[in-house]
Amino acid sequence: MEVSDNDNTDSIDEQDFFINFDPEVQSAIEEVLQKKDPLDEKDFNTIDYINNLFPTEQSLSNIDEVVAKFENKILTIDNEITTIIHGQVEASQEGKEALDEAQKVIKELFFHIKDIKEQAVKSEEMVKEITRDIKQLDCAKRNLTLAITTLNHLHMLVGGVDNLKLLTQKKLYGEIALPLQAISEVMTHFENYTDIPQIKSLGDQVKQIHLELAEQINLDFREAFSNARTAIPNKLLSQACLVASVLDSSVKKDLLKWFVDLQLEEYNHLFQETEDTAWLDKIDKRYAWLKKNLVDFEDKLGSIFPQNWEVSERIAVQFAHHTREQLAKIMAKRKTEMDVKLLLYAIQKTTAFENLLGRKFTGITITEENPQLVVDNIDNPEFLSVFDGLIGKCFVPHLEIYIDSVDKNLSELLERFIIDEKQSKPTEATDTQASILPSCPDLFVFYKKSLIQCAQLDKGKTMLGLTNVFRKYLELYAEKLLQNNLPKMEPQSLGTSVSMLTRDIQKMSTSGLIQNFSSLLKEGDAVKLTKEEQSKICCILTTAEYCVETTQQLSDKLKQKIEPALANQVDFTKEQDYFHKVISNCIQILVQDLENACEPALTAMSKIQWQSIDTVGDQSPYISSICNHLKNNVPTLRENLSQSRKYFVQFCLRFVNQFIPKFVQTIYKCKPMNTEGAEQLLLDAHMLKTALLNLPSVGSQVGRPPPVAYTKVVTKGMTKAEMILKVVMTPIEPNKNFVEQYKKLLPDCQISEFYKILDMKSVKRQEHSALVEMFKSK
Repeated sequence: MEVSDNDNTDSIDEQDFFINFDPEVQSAIEEVLQKKDPLDEKDFNTIDYINNLFPTEQSLSNIDEVVAKFENKILTIDNEITTIIHGQVEASQEGKEALDEAQKVIKELFFHIKDIKEQAVKSEEMVKEITRDIKQLDCAKRNLTLAITTLNHLHMLVGGVDNLKLLTQKKLYGEIALPLQAISEVMTHFENYTDIPQIKSLGDQVKQIHLELAEQINLDFREAFSNARTAIPNKLLSQACLVASVLDSSVKKDLLKWFVDLQLEEYNHLFQETEDTAWLDKIDKRYAWLKKNLVDFEDKLGSIFPQNWEVSERIAVQFAHHTREQLAKIMAKRKTEMDVKLLLYAIQKTTAFENLLGRKFTGITITEENPQLVVDNIDNPEFLSVFDGLIGKCFVPHLEIYIDSVDKNLSELLERFIIDEKQSKPTEATDTQASILPSCPDLFVFYKKSLIQCAQLDKGKTMLGLTNVFRKYLELYAEKLLQNNLPKMEPQSLGTSVSMLTRDIQKMSTSGLIQNFSSLLKEGDAVKLTKEEQSKICCILTTAEYCVETTQQLSDKLKQKIEPALANQVDFTKEQDYFHKVISNCIQILVQDLENACEPALTAMSKIQWQSIDTVGDQSPYISSICNHLKNNVPTLRENLSQSRKYFVQFCLRFVNQFIPKFVQTIYKCKPMNTEGAEQLLLDAHMLKTALLNLPSVGSQVGRPPPVAYTKVVTKGMTKAEMILKVVMTPIEPNKNFVEQYKKLLPDCQISEFYKILDMKSVKRQEHSALVEMFKSK
């Protein structure tokens, strides 16, 4: 027996009693209860549950048992609920008691914390009182220490001043140095107390002692070195130097200036400009004088001065300044007497002397006066020492003599190159270097030596002047040794051979035309380069290439050597363009020579009566002639340019770019032409195309594919020639098909070429207009 929904139509909606939980909450409840009672299901259905209990009418027989079971279950649940409610009431009472207890404990804790806070405040006040006393004690200690120190310093100052006065009067320099230094340091502590009369008085006394000592030491030195009868021991002067080191720096500076000038009095007298020894040819005597006098000074007087005074170096530096000024003055007056040999001799001796000074001395006296000198050259790998150019800079304004000499030497060298060029042989080719003119490496060796020499003289405007001289003679070398030695290509003259050939062709029968063509093809008196001339042109080309590469290296080296501010003025682009022009001219001459060799064959091709040909045979003799010229010329050029592959490829490219258009124009001259003639010419064109594609490797035992760019040029040019001939082979009737075939095979051709093809097909003039109109409409 099943219960339907209609049985409960008058009952209250059961959904009103359901509590719906979220899925997560429901899942948690199921995990806690771990029961599978259908009554606990969230989607519990009463009807389905009853139908489950009583599936048939017979099952109703035990309904009393089921009801009793559910009543027991309900009673059990009611008892559990009652127990839980009683438990909650007891728990509520216990919670209230716990809350009251907690409030009582909190109140006790509050009073306890308040008591602690009051004790902390009292402790803080106690600590402040203690620290206040400690601070006062610290302050008193500092003041006491400062007072004791000041009193000690004052005691030292008072006693020291009196002692210094006594020692100064007795010239006991050995006992003065240390107390004087101590008194000077003590006085620095009283700089803030100079408003106190006693302190001011002591300070004035110390200054007066300084002045007296400075004056006394100067007098002692002057007396020692100016009066031979007064013998002042070196030990006393040495002790005086120690005292001077403690005094103001100007005392030491003035004393050293006087002493150094005294040492150089003899030099200035011996080498004054009126003396014969003052001129550049005796410049080594100047340096010999200093070497000798420095040795004497160090032996006799070196022990007087402290080592850190660097007296020997100061003498050498002042000597250099005097020498530079004297040489600059005398060279300005006797400029006409100077020549490059004398100038370079003086520079060589001066450079050697400056290097000697750089090895002997540290240069500290120079860097003291000019510390920026080291900073400016700290990253310069070619910076030798601070003595570099100390004297030599006086020669820089006169180095135009050196530049003029280099110019003159290069002019003579170039003339010798021109004379020797007719007799000299190119250098032997190696695995990495092609054969070049021997004068070329000689020129750059001279450049290298001049550059090294100039870098030792001056890296400023002189090197820039040398750069301009280099540029001048590179241009002259490109013109006189390279360009002027290229053979002059005369216009080709075919003489009488072609005209005779034409006349003989016209007399021949059609059947024997092709077979007897080879006996009539002549080159006449066309100008042709010999193998030696071809090799010479290739040698000039490789020489120009060597010059381009070496000139770039020269430019880089000059930019590296010259002063950075002038580096942007070093530019050899124009000179490299000259050599590139020579290379281009060489290639053009070789191309022109090969074109001239092939010209008679093209001329003979245009004279054949192509309308009379009735059979198609092998390639024509003029094609064989062209192929022979390619085989005879190209291998020689390839061998000579083996180390300059890119220029050999340029030669091949330029040749086909010039020859193929000429071949196409010659095809237009082959008129009138019948179908057999067009077929024969098409065969010849294909054979020529094959020969040109193999041109870069013709006659070579090594099969090397031609460059892709070259293949494209040949294919494009010769394909056009083949398409022209295929158009000629196309029947003129019907006209529409002919024009469409023309447009299809030659889409880029112009109306002028359309006329030429009509002439090749012997189309009558009156028929041209209709075809042309149809061509234009397409």
